[in-house]
Amino acid sequence: MQTAMVLAPEISVVVPVFDEAGAAPDLAREIATAFAGRSFEILFVDDASRDGTREALNALRAEIPQLRVLAHRRNSGQSRAIRSGILAARGPVIVTLDGDGQNDPADGPALVDALAAGGADLAMVGGERIKRQDSQAKKLASRFGNGIRRRLLRDTARDTGCGLKAFRREAFLQLPYFDHIHRYLPALMLREGYDVTFQPVHHRHRQTGRSKYTNLGRLMASLSDLLGVIWLQSRSRNPGGVDEL
Repeated sequence: MQTAMVLAPEISVVVPVFDEAGAAPDLAREIATAFAGRSFEILFVDDASRDGTREALNALRAEIPQLRVLAHRRNSGQSRAIRSGILAARGPVIVTLDGDGQNDPADGPALVDALAAGGADLAMVGGERIKRQDSQAKKLASRFGNGIRRRLLRDTARDTGCGLKAFRREAFLQLPYFDHIHRYLPALMLREGYDVTFQPVHHRHRQTGRSKYTNLGRLMASLSDLLGVIWLQSRSRNPGGVDEL
């Protein structure tokens, strides 16, 4: 038991990937470099890719001993892949980032440090992308969606679409799961009585592959998700803490 506790990492970096054979290997190396000197593991969750993503990652396991590769048997979406990684993670602190390489892994340690410095009530530090390297149409759609969501949910988040986040595994496991939950983590953390904060992170051009989302597809999913989260907030009764007497 003592050996297992010593070997357990402090940080688990979870990366969902789908058809990212071109980006995933270099991203794994970047993550290993960014977290060098810390106690960490890297979990790539392959969401039933149709290309060589799984094989490319498996080939890196000798080079990166902290790397673990999980594989969905059926494609289930980004949120499910993130959840699969978190359930399998051994670290109490989770860092997530997108598998397309647009998030800069070098920003991850700063989010972890901010989380550690924030005290027990701080459950999540979210990234907010600066100088976004997306099309103008995507940036406008994101700005509109974030504005509506922030006004209705009062979650204080200006960029919930940023995949780079650091949060406490224990806090995430208390949240109700649904598809696309990764876009509503700030609101759901606040619902449970935790604090959340944000800090700027870099954003990069996509070098390989293509986006798995369209503006119309994201809009249609967001409408039902938003109504669901509003309902969850309305049904929440927070005791403000629990004391054992």
